[in-house]
Amino acid sequence: MRRTDRARRLIAAPPATVYGALLDRESLEAWLPPDGMRGRVERWDPWPGGGFRMVLTYLDPVDSPGKTSDTTDVVDVGFAALVPPERVVQRAVFESDDPSYAGTMTMTWHFTAAGDGTEVTVTATDVPPGINQLDHEVGIASSLANLASYVEAAD
Repeated sequence: MRRTDRARRLIAAPPATVYGALLDRESLEAWLPPDGMRGRVERWDPWPGGGFRMVLTYLDPVDSPGKTSDTTDVVDVGFAALVPPERVVQRAVFESDDPSYAGTMTMTWHFTAAGDGTEVTVTATDVPPGINQLDHEVGIASSLANLASYVEAAD
């Protein structure tokens, strides 16, 4: 049975700025990788029906073996919906020989104006069973913290 993981954060930047950070290649490479990883976008097509391919590399793979190789997670992400500046829906497929990572996970990013900032809620549905729930939620929270630092510094 697939599950749903969630995280949320209040970010001190307007929704349009936060939304834009999900649709800019260099921005995404800078903030999306959670702590302990770095990311590289190999393909970039930022429109509905397009998507991107990201290679995430573990800085210390000893405690976190990758899904694709010992040191990497490779994920193909499609943009299922882009609703500026309210929502980004992504469909993510991990490249892995391990069937516990198979399937398509949907990541929905909601942006709601909250005072001078934006409440960002990330909902991951159909999470593959090979992804530990606590690790995943910590990883999403780490990416949200990186996103906050990135857009708040630019704003």
